[in-house]
Amino acid sequence: MSNQDSVSRRKFMGSAALASAAVSFPNVLTAESKGKEVIRFALIGCGGRGKGAAAQVMNSPHKTECVALADAFMDTAKGAQNYLKHVGHEDKLKVTDDTIFAGLDAYKKVMEMDNVDLVLLTTSPGFRPLHFEHAVNKGKHVFMEKPVATDGAGVQRVLAANEIAKKKNLMVTVGLQRHHEPNYIDTVKKIQDGAIGELNYARVFWNSGGVWTKKRTSSQNELEYQVRNWFYFNWLCGDHIVEQHIHNTDIINWIKGAYPIKANGHGGRQVRGNPANDPDWKDHGEIYDHHFVEFEYADGFRMYSQCRHISNCWQNVSEHIHGSEGYSSLSRHQIFPKSGDPWRYPGKKVGGHQQEQLNMIDALAKGEVYNEGDYGAKSTMTNILGRCATYSGKEVSWNQALSSKIELCPNIDSLTWESEAPVQPNAAGGYDAPVPGKSRVV
Repeated sequence: MSNQDSVSRRKFMGSAALASAAVSFPNVLTAESKGKEVIRFALIGCGGRGKGAAAQVMNSPHKTECVALADAFMDTAKGAQNYLKHVGHEDKLKVTDDTIFAGLDAYKKVMEMDNVDLVLLTTSPGFRPLHFEHAVNKGKHVFMEKPVATDGAGVQRVLAANEIAKKKNLMVTVGLQRHHEPNYIDTVKKIQDGAIGELNYARVFWNSGGVWTKKRTSSQNELEYQVRNWFYFNWLCGDHIVEQHIHNTDIINWIKGAYPIKANGHGGRQVRGNPANDPDWKDHGEIYDHHFVEFEYADGFRMYSQCRHISNCWQNVSEHIHGSEGYSSLSRHQIFPKSGDPWRYPGKKVGGHQQEQLNMIDALAKGEVYNEGDYGAKSTMTNILGRCATYSGKEVSWNQALSSKIELCPNIDSLTWESEAPVQPNAAGGYDAPVPGKSRVV
């Protein structure tokens, strides 16, 4: 496909998917306002997902300019700058030496820039509530990656800030990109319209071999090590049940138009953190390597959830829902009714990560606003609830988890590189994991 054809197709799909999304999203608000000829944005969090999102914003046929980069680490920020020079839109990269920032307070410097219309919040999730709150208070439109928090206190901050965002008519887009994929949009709508009858239960999976680790270096203090190796510390990541598995549980919440009221489950560290069979055990922090959760909704509906990070095991990332009149494989966009012919989404698959950025920029250029903050926060909370159940070994209610006074990093607003890390290594050089039946989570 030529670059011209690619841009034309993206522009068409952006408008088409946005129209579908406006019908499907339960929390969309539209506000008439003056569109912008040039949308100037800043990237806060310059790792792989962040620089990818920035490039996808630049792919919009509308005029965009990246005017600032911010990250905890200058090497990461410079890496993103170099990456964005080579993705085909160097004319849209307007970052200078004066607008590339590093440090735990780098986000503040971006927020003070009057020419920044939109911020992309793609740091590790533990910082998301702080950064989102700050962006809203400064009147910035926001794209923020999922999950939007790592504990109940953080979710409450996001929900409160999102109420302010609505009053200010600020765009809030959340990186649950399946909401922008026509194949998911159409499949969900058919199920909501009764294609498989009364909904009985759902099964969701994120079983994989795990992700990267970042080794400790002699020059790092404990806090820097954890921020660089963020996936393995709950105050930064929330555990993989929150950071990754949110994509799957969110689909069922979307179909239901509701969220679980309680959960029970089990999980642990069968491989991760065990010196006998985990060569990276010191770098695998405190998170579990497997979880199973039964989520219950107010009407008695159950969602059964599996997520696992263990190599050489059955891998599956998918969502399935069963009804009185049939079954749907959501991730394959198929419906199998008990009577009649099976259905499969007939169109071409559209990449959601790109599409969510095209939709957002298209709306801002037209002076339209939609808001995904509430369902982003509540789907995040769903998986925090699941983690509370597996870590404690107890049945935990939504209200207990949301109102918990336990903050994973209570001093996150004031962290500096001289601060003590919220989690400390044990005498063996590893990290103590939660123990079901003993650990307090709410």
